[in-house]
Amino acid sequence: MKTFAIVFLAVLISAPAFATNGYFLHGQGSANKAMAGAGTALAQEALDADTNPAAGAFLPWGYSVSLALFSPNRSYTVTGNPSGSPQTFGLAPGTVTSQSKYFPMPSFGMNFKLDEVSAVTVNFTAHGGMNTDYRTNTFYGTGNHTGVDLGQAFLTATYARKLTENQALGVTAVIAGQRFKAQGLEQFAAFSSDPDCLSNNGYEASYGAGVKLGYLAKVTPKFAFGALFSPRIHMSEFKNYCGLFAQDGRFDIPTTFNTGIAVNPYEDVTLTADYQKIHYGDVKSVGNPLFPNLMSSPLGAATGAGFGWKDINVYKVGAQFKANQDWTLRAGYSQADQPIPSSEVLFNILAPGVIERHITAGFSKSLQNNPGRFNFALMYAPNKTVRGANPLEAPGQQSIALKMHEWEVEFGYSLGF
Repeated sequence: MKTFAIVFLAVLISAPAFATNGYFLHGQGSANKAMAGAGTALAQEALDADTNPAAGAFLPWGYSVSLALFSPNRSYTVTGNPSGSPQTFGLAPGTVTSQSKYFPMPSFGMNFKLDEVSAVTVNFTAHGGMNTDYRTNTFYGTGNHTGVDLGQAFLTATYARKLTENQALGVTAVIAGQRFKAQGLEQFAAFSSDPDCLSNNGYEASYGAGVKLGYLAKVTPKFAFGALFSPRIHMSEFKNYCGLFAQDGRFDIPTTFNTGIAVNPYEDVTLTADYQKIHYGDVKSVGNPLFPNLMSSPLGAATGAGFGWKDINVYKVGAQFKANQDWTLRAGYSQADQPIPSSEVLFNILAPGVIERHITAGFSKSLQNNPGRFNFALMYAPNKTVRGANPLEAPGQQSIALKMHEWEVEFGYSLGF
């Protein structure tokens, strides 16, 4: 348990990074990530229980460990000079790039086979997050740093059981941890319910517990179907930021739903397709729009301004080819809706999660004189830009462009799978 606690702490500390589909990771585990996260109906390693809790029932005893290096490149560009008119809030024109571009993210999973029909899986994973580190006073705050740093990590324990030889159910108990800090937001004090709990209060932790439910069926030898439902996880408040986030500093983890299929047209070829729904709009601190909320209700209130994110749909496809006894090759692609409307670009300078596409590849290689295998996954998310007007300036005076691209490389080792 001491080792588990150390791993969980390492995951939580390293988790702050901008994730991919909004602020969720595009997948979990090296094999799943190499297929763009399209694995709800495909059980390959212990970490797949995060994508579908029923996966463990179809897996032998074994464990997986991996380390990813994630690099989000995010910037904003302000075009047009401030008007200087009364009751306006213009920004300095120019392009500013966020620093802190490299983030290590470890993960660990173990599947314990209880008997022929049931298993318990324990996983530690970085779940998502968002990070900006602008070395300037973007909103004319004190000092020369503006940004936020949010990290989320999951400790999960899953019980999976076969209902029949070819179908299984799984239930996951989730312990979620978050940490957060904000800098350079003092100029929003007039809009805050508690200006002392708005910015520059260092890191604070938040915790919560939830469940996941999963179903996996091998309908025929060549076709499988899977589904996941993860209801909203209610997190404890960030008390030091109760004047920033809606509902007195609450930042819950939104409801998600996955469904997917896996098809084997040939013995050594597997094709997968997933659909994912993420309900960002249900979390008030994320989904509340900037306007008119900023003018009608203070930051921190239940109807206070948020980031204005919309619910998104994510479509994923993957392919896997077992070239021979030692090598397995993988590739994938995903396409997501845009969570940030053009009307919400001002506040989302802090959280420019505009990525829509992911291109992935990877492989597994069996090791000589070793029962395990080496896993590799690579992800590239091409540039995406969202533009909109500065809503606190005179109409037509300033525009803001949020731009982002990212890549990730992951190395892993699995034994038993």
